[in-house]
Amino acid sequence: MEQLTFGTMIAVFEEVFGRGLFWVMVMLAVVVTLAYVYVLIRDRAMSMRKFLLAQLSMPFGALVAVLFVQAVTHSGFSDIGGPIDVIVVLGIATIGAVGAAVLVYTAQSLFRKTAEK
Repeated sequence: MEQLTFGTMIAVFEEVFGRGLFWVMVMLAVVVTLAYVYVLIRDRAMSMRKFLLAQLSMPFGALVAVLFVQAVTHSGFSDIGGPIDVIVVLGIATIGAVGAAVLVYTAQSLFRKTAEK
């Protein structure tokens, strides 16, 4: 692997997660992102109450993301061998935390009746 290209990264993720699971995760991410953009455009402002609740979900999202990746890849904490492994686990946790916050904020905005208006 001489060059890191977008196609190479897709091939690596397909190999790690499996082709089907990877593309399902991509489609779910696209749907949640579009729903989040829709909510922001519809409401024209962010609700700080919803944002606080979304932030409170971030540690759970980080934990779930790390445990999910470890389950799918059949690895564990004992397999972490060096600094790059720690960086990857922290990256997965960060992505999981942000994803959980976006998902919780979007779900609150779409499914909960608000008395703020």
